[in-house]
Amino acid sequence: MKKVILLLLISISTYAQTNRFTGTWSTENCKDCSKEYVLKLNMAQSNSKIFGTAEITSNNEKFVTGVMEITGYVYALGEKAQINIKSANGAVSAVLYAKEGVLQFTKRGGSDLVPKETILTKLYD
Repeated sequence: MKKVILLLLISISTYAQTNRFTGTWSTENCKDCSKEYVLKLNMAQSNSKIFGTAEITSNNEKFVTGVMEITGYVYALGEKAQINIKSANGAVSAVLYAKEGVLQFTKRGGSDLVPKETILTKLYD
């Protein structure tokens, strides 16, 4: 009985340590996304907290944002996160959904710094 409880605790703690949002994510390889700009998120997840930077690069100066700060948290099951992106020009709230190696980015409110909805693929950890 003790072995079963120990294995159960180990499996729960292993599941809790899965950091699905850690890494560098970008719209660079997205097939259906606008090619006017590239949204790049560099995030680190520690348990339920997220920290990192974001940047939009483009040939068009109106899309370029410079480096922005990301803070946020991950919901209980680890597949959904709420983030805030702050820059000198404003702030944005967004929700991230992690599924099969891609992130769905959905803007919830704030200034027009980032796209309303896009798909991000992982470039590297």
